[in-house]
Amino acid sequence: MAAAGVVSGKIIYEQEGVYIHSSLGKTNDQDSLISGILRVLEKDAEVIVDWRPLDDALDSSSILYAGKDSSSVVEWTQAPKERAHRVAEHLNSYEAEWDMVNTVSFKKKPHTNGDAPSHRNGKSKWSFLFSLTDLKSIKQNKEGMGWSYLVFCLKDDVVLPALHFHQGDSKLLIDSLEKYVALCESPQDKRTLLVNCQNKSLSQSFENLLDEPAYGLIQIDLGERPVVQRREPVSLEEWTKNVDSEGRILNVDNMKQMIFRGGLSHALRKQAWKFLLGYFPWDSTKEERTQLQKQKTDEYFRMKLQWKSVSEEQEKRNSRLRDYRSLIEKDVNRTDRTNKFYEGQDNPGLILLHDILMTYCMYDFDLGYVQGMSDLLSPLLYVMENEVDAFWCFASYMDQMHQNFEEQMQGMKTQLIQLSTLLRLLDSGFCSYLESQDSGYLYFCFRWLLIRFKREFSFLDILRLWEVMWTELPCKNFHLLLCCAILESEKQQIMEKHYGFNEILKHINELSMKIDVEDVLCKAEAISLQMVKCKELPQAVCEILGLQDSEVTTPDSDNGEDENTGMTICPASAFQSNLLPVLTASGGRDDNPTEISMSPNVSRLTPA
Repeated sequence: MAAAGVVSGKIIYEQEGVYIHSSLGKTNDQDSLISGILRVLEKDAEVIVDWRPLDDALDSSSILYAGKDSSSVVEWTQAPKERAHRVAEHLNSYEAEWDMVNTVSFKKKPHTNGDAPSHRNGKSKWSFLFSLTDLKSIKQNKEGMGWSYLVFCLKDDVVLPALHFHQGDSKLLIDSLEKYVALCESPQDKRTLLVNCQNKSLSQSFENLLDEPAYGLIQIDLGERPVVQRREPVSLEEWTKNVDSEGRILNVDNMKQMIFRGGLSHALRKQAWKFLLGYFPWDSTKEERTQLQKQKTDEYFRMKLQWKSVSEEQEKRNSRLRDYRSLIEKDVNRTDRTNKFYEGQDNPGLILLHDILMTYCMYDFDLGYVQGMSDLLSPLLYVMENEVDAFWCFASYMDQMHQNFEEQMQGMKTQLIQLSTLLRLLDSGFCSYLESQDSGYLYFCFRWLLIRFKREFSFLDILRLWEVMWTELPCKNFHLLLCCAILESEKQQIMEKHYGFNEILKHINELSMKIDVEDVLCKAEAISLQMVKCKELPQAVCEILGLQDSEVTTPDSDNGEDENTGMTICPASAFQSNLLPVLTASGGRDDNPTEISMSPNVSRLTPA
């Protein structure tokens, strides 16, 4: 890392009036207060935190920084002189990101001590600059005068001078840092935020992932992969033709097949999503649905009243409710803010997001609110445009996603194991390469699975992707085949460029908003059809994909086990029976591709 590059990087955060108190014992002594500018800068793959006195804000000749080959920031180096370029950029102009894994890291060299050298004439004695990859924790506190201060503690326990925010507080800084690292409250000290704390726990949980039984998988010839085309989205006219006089949906299986192959026109989503998510029974009449909505409306507002009626005094004695409210408010303010439905201050959509999530805490107080749940709600509210309907659709979606957010995160562990099994069947060579780069755990897919690709596709593409997945066709865990399809597309670049652990993480994260949803859906479906043609699928794969009649007698054995491989296999015909209606519903695939009409022990993601 070169100092010149850091100074010229993109400014993510900038705050004047951030002081270092160089002599706390000298009250009312202005010389003891050093006013400076604090910046967070983004340059290539690195994020830099930079504080310097105002006098040196335009001159980096004497700034201290850590070279890429140094040990944390304790091996200080003098930076060349350069004028800094200030960039006017408001924090609210982007949606804050959060990642479940580290995106950049490097091995440290041993060091002799952590003391920074003194500067000639004492100039810029307090200036510092460090990479976010070196940050270990942040300690926050409030001053009696009303301002706040924080202390950065770096790896190897290097502690930097306390920064005092005389003009405002440090909240915007914390929000900016959370774009790049995950922060959570220390169990020992609520004033301390630990950096990437869940990653450490995640690593502990999955450290034996590759030691899980491999189910005797060997490389199987899956045969040629078919070419798949998609149809146009289901139109309002097609939907109406499948509704009887009392409002019942006819030919439900056929309707699901059409939705799987083409998605829905946007005008249909408000109706169809309620059926796909299980809020409305497919066989219900219009009158029955009207009565159900009345019942659910009463139930929703009773739960909403529970948290709305809690007084400030009561909330002071309810730490869990305070934590839920705090995290919800923070997440809502950075969820899909570039979408017109949620942009601007005092947006009604943001108020509804907040209220629905708070009410969900009453609906499922054991789970409450966990970071990421706002991502699942946002598209539902956008489509429903109704608080009550959005809540019950969200509650139904959370029934599917619940295990992802539970404290032990068993659902996440299971999915990563299953994904590894599928990927090994499809391409054992790629799996071996990932393992050789310490990436066999597939951590880089964590966010994909946690919130069902919400941060990987554009907002409108997510509407298409989710409604296709909600059909539960062509098999169980189709989302894992979507992961395989994306990884397969990136395999060549990852292997040919010899990406290591850090490069793989960075590359996968940078795919966000660059993936073609229709292309991925075609590839994932093609993978499932390829498996149909495979004469023998391993039992483990059959279980993951939810195939029926998984055990079959083979010519070599009466118990479904191949004498040569020791594998239990399942018949392709079982899988084919699941997919056959999809293939034949309209005499085969449509000729016209779809138009895109509109993207163990794991710590829970607790409030930061």
